[in-house]
Amino acid sequence: MNDFPNLPPPVRRVVTGHDDNNVAKVLIDGRATNHKGAGARSTLMWITDQNPADISVGENAEDMGARIVGTPPPANGTRFCVIDFPPGNPAHMHRTETIDYVIVIEGEIDMDMDDSTVKLKAGDVMIQRGTNHAWANRGTKLARVAFVLVDAKPLGLGKPVMGMNSAR
Repeated sequence: MNDFPNLPPPVRRVVTGHDDNNVAKVLIDGRATNHKGAGARSTLMWITDQNPADISVGENAEDMGARIVGTPPPANGTRFCVIDFPPGNPAHMHRTETIDYVIVIEGEIDMDMDDSTVKLKAGDVMIQRGTNHAWANRGTKLARVAFVLVDAKPLGLGKPVMGMNSAR
């Protein structure tokens, strides 16, 4: 079932690992189902909750894409998600204490900052380093954007931060 009828289906997610005999295999292959949002759809692909990440678990490992997690990653962790922004999606200024690797997969998206706007197109990559920003799709087509958020040390700017990690 598509909880977001005006958006295309969520992306396919393939997760690899090893069986109990250390043979490499596909553990998960299908549409990602852990999504949320109002207007835009944020689909969680995977999280890590420590650094370095533990990849030693076998084929019965927890599906780290099925966890309930807020916008920023866990302390010392990462969060990988894909967000579908429909045309006209409202922008919400925010800041997280993360380094974000942003890859535009489809369409165009504007990143509004305190003093400027940057238009990103399919194939563009951006590194967002804890700055105040907002995402807005001012075009006429869907924008699909992949985000990898990496927990970072606080900047200490005295500005509000979205979803502060409780471990700090």
